[in-house]
Amino acid sequence: MTDTTLGRLSERRTVSTGMTFLLAAACGLIAANIYYAQPLAGPISEALGFSPEATGLIVTLTQIGYGAGLLLLVPLGDLVENRRLTLAMIGVATLGLLGAALSPCALPFLLASLFIGVGSVAVQVLVPYAAHLAPEATRGRVVGNVMSGLMLGIMLARPVSSFIAELSSWQTVFFVSAAAMIALALVLRHALPPRVPTTKSGYGELLASMAKLAMTTPILQRRALYHACLFGAFSLFWTTTPLLLAGPEFRLSQGGIALFALAGVAGAVAAPIAGRLADRGWTRPATALAMLAVAGAFLITHLAPTGSKLALGILTAAAIVLDFGVAANLTLGQRAIFALGAEFRSRLNGLYMATFFAGGAIGSALGGWAYAQGGWTLTSWIGFALPMAALVYFATE
Repeated sequence: MTDTTLGRLSERRTVSTGMTFLLAAACGLIAANIYYAQPLAGPISEALGFSPEATGLIVTLTQIGYGAGLLLLVPLGDLVENRRLTLAMIGVATLGLLGAALSPCALPFLLASLFIGVGSVAVQVLVPYAAHLAPEATRGRVVGNVMSGLMLGIMLARPVSSFIAELSSWQTVFFVSAAAMIALALVLRHALPPRVPTTKSGYGELLASMAKLAMTTPILQRRALYHACLFGAFSLFWTTTPLLLAGPEFRLSQGGIALFALAGVAGAVAAPIAGRLADRGWTRPATALAMLAVAGAFLITHLAPTGSKLALGILTAAAIVLDFGVAANLTLGQRAIFALGAEFRSRLNGLYMATFFAGGAIGSALGGWAYAQGGWTLTSWIGFALPMAALVYFATE
């Protein structure tokens, strides 16, 4: 077969709508596992005996587990058959979800949270998998569509868990998610075509190569640090706003908090939009707008007195704007690093995600501390500072 024929076949290669939808839905369901506990921090903390300052650990431990999985397991996507690797990770997440639901006190819950985070990195095997299936000309669109599913999962996780907890209990949230993971694994086992990587390195060599990639890939370094700041702000916002809304200023129930979180889902539309902008070569201006959106989201929360109806409306608008900016920047970053080479795409993605999830873990822990020390005023100014730091660094590009 000639090079010309191979090129034409590559141009005709595409990803079916059904496969894109399945990958998007799978990413959403798996990613949601990381965030179910976020709006339930209060009830879980009360039930299991967490101190107010330690409440942020309920989310942070899951993100630490996720970060560890990104560095230690996601690179295996360049070495191990992707479908089998994904199913194994989903199995780990399912065990963690069951452990969280059955935890009698804080320590077992935190340990289960680590397993939930580690297993949920299956989503970061599926995203590069989608990029492998897509041709170069439409890779941004395909990745953006899959990422919209991932962002919907992240954003819907909060209202769904709040609604379930109000109707039943917070433990039920984790039991339901475990059942969903089992069903998803059965579907993916039959629907995903196998993908065997061409890398012949051993696991040790694979991990060692990540240090070299991290040190010698400027695009990866910048995009990861940009999003670490934005995702830190995102995690800080969604860790502390449920505490603010349930507090004496607003006095919302779990159902009210769920409706608030549901509004943030609108921000998920940014992912496919950002993917299309990246395909057209507009990554730079789109990145700047994403950073400004996240910073502006925190600023507008100071436009009305805390506790008023206007303040609640502005806080809802801020959630939408913030989620829009974060979803857009995430897709722009992944589109940029996936263009660097198929042979190490999983390792690049692992490094990218691990860096910004470290930022998210710091944001969650910092948010819990800041809210306990200075309420929403201190918390929101820290949230504003994070995207502004990214914008300053971006200006040096």
